[in-house]
Amino acid sequence: MIEKRRKNLSDVVFDKMYRAIKSGAYADDERLPTEMDLANEMQVSRPVIRDALRKLREQGLIYSRQGSGSYVRQQGLRDPLGFGELANLGDLRRCYEFRLVLEPAAARLAAERRSDDQLSSLHDALEIMRDATARNRHREDADFQFHHAIAEASGNTYFSTALDALKSHIAVGMQFHGRSLKLTAGGLDHVYGEHRSIYQAIADHDGETAETLMRKHLEGSRDRLFDG
Repeated sequence: MIEKRRKNLSDVVFDKMYRAIKSGAYADDERLPTEMDLANEMQVSRPVIRDALRKLREQGLIYSRQGSGSYVRQQGLRDPLGFGELANLGDLRRCYEFRLVLEPAAARLAAERRSDDQLSSLHDALEIMRDATARNRHREDADFQFHHAIAEASGNTYFSTALDALKSHIAVGMQFHGRSLKLTAGGLDHVYGEHRSIYQAIADHDGETAETLMRKHLEGSRDRLFDG
């Protein structure tokens, strides 16, 4: 019940900020108030603000500057990127190939650059995955949230923008992968453990380990999906 209320509140905050940005209340490249100031202004908790800001980033309306905060970007980079619809298994393989170049590097940078707030966002996604795993479920939304949080923590908006553009493609792979995990004894627990290890490496500022673990995680996901 508490989780549902938080989600509803973050949607309310997202809608309010979305309208403010679209109406021109904030100028291009204007720095948004801090999470604490926004929480006080809107009378909600910081996790609610954090989730609303995440949604705004996913919509390409704001971007982050390392150690400086969130800034308005009314014309996001996501639309010019764009990818065609996933047409076949070959496209899914190519998506994994691209992710194997992109995400290990993002994990290394996240370990080197992440803030405490960004680590908290990563932990939030991990907790959702932990609870789902305990119920023998796979939460594709939390899985993507985890990977996207790492891209955000890299401090380079090109990583998160690329994941945004690939979201529908990644979702297909995660859905198929999740189904295969539920058919394998201990599969969900194993993959949750992979995510937890990646989180710990990022928490420990261990870039080399984070990069290696992310690569192994994606390779394992690909191999289980196509060779399992």
